[in-house]
Amino acid sequence: MKVTAIVGTYRKGGMIDQAVDAVLSGAAENGAETRKIYLIDQHIEFCTNCRTCTQTEGPKRGPCPLKDDMGAILDELDASDALVLASPMNFWTVTAVMKRFIERLVCLAYWPWGAYSPKNRNVELKKRAVLVASSAAPALLARLMTRMVGLMKNVSTILGAKNIGTLFIGIAGHKAHPALSARNKEKARKLGRKLVGG
Repeated sequence: MKVTAIVGTYRKGGMIDQAVDAVLSGAAENGAETRKIYLIDQHIEFCTNCRTCTQTEGPKRGPCPLKDDMGAILDELDASDALVLASPMNFWTVTAVMKRFIERLVCLAYWPWGAYSPKNRNVELKKRAVLVASSAAPALLARLMTRMVGLMKNVSTILGAKNIGTLFIGIAGHKAHPALSARNKEKARKLGRKLVGG
């Protein structure tokens, strides 16, 4: 089983990165092959909303005219059995680099000219997903006052994955170099094990 994490943090080694490592460690304990993709290390162009990728009907994603790393990332996700989507909260939503990745997922929709709304190509949720988020605010407040988790759940659905758990870490911005608590680390590892059916 292969688990791939898409990480939208700007700080390697920070709170989100530590939590993703713990999720992947839990998955690896149950025999999964794991990979982590930092979006800050990838060349991802902004979507120009040309909608070329949305015009062809069928289950396969549409072709994008932009030449960058996005196609290879989506190939990696296609070849994965489970996903981890992770981002800290910036200005009450995911980071800009995660948002850029999300906007490029329009290729996973069929949206011909004249149609009022897009249709998801991944109608069957064959994969599993775990969401990881953090906020400087208390976790409960951040979850209730924003649509960040809802957005990330929608992304997992677009990618053909059913969300099976969310780790939302609050009070994450009070130290320059925060450490993941033992409690959250164990929660993350449990989610990793659950991700691969353990």
